[in-house]
Amino acid sequence: MTSPTALMSAKREFVKISDENKISHYFSRKTIIGDITICARENAVIGLHFGGRYFSEAENAESEIIRKAFAQLDEYLEGSRRDFDIKLAYDGSNFRVSVWDQLRRIPCGETKSYKEIACGAGNPRSCRAVGKACGKNPIPVFIPCHRVVGADGNLTGYAGGINLKKKLLKIEKTTAISPC
Repeated sequence: MTSPTALMSAKREFVKISDENKISHYFSRKTIIGDITICARENAVIGLHFGGRYFSEAENAESEIIRKAFAQLDEYLEGSRRDFDIKLAYDGSNFRVSVWDQLRRIPCGETKSYKEIACGAGNPRSCRAVGKACGKNPIPVFIPCHRVVGADGNLTGYAGGINLKKKLLKIEKTTAISPC
């Protein structure tokens, strides 16, 4: 007999949930940048994934926090929102959390280099570690790792791909609202 999870769309990626990152709800839907899955634990967003995802240990339901997160994401992608005011929760090493906190301080429409983030996180020689922390960012877009660029201003890796990084930065540069 085929399990229910084996019947899910081939486009979905199956994810095992660890106890420290256990989610209670998740929901996937299409946006103008493709399929997005948002995950929540209690009243905080704990994950954003590009593409459809299935979590066997959580309820596939659009909870109030997920509904609010998608509404704010849609406004951002349409250019009518520059900042998010939803509650986020993320776990990681002290250094990673420090980097993610630094990323949240980069104003919409601006970029910072890995070195600038490393300095802000208290370790100017940790540029590569900043890159790894960006790569492990559990809530991209809401924690804007797409705003981090190389020392020469060139775009570097992004979980959603360089083209998506370009698109997000373009949205921020051309937004109809006045700068922060």
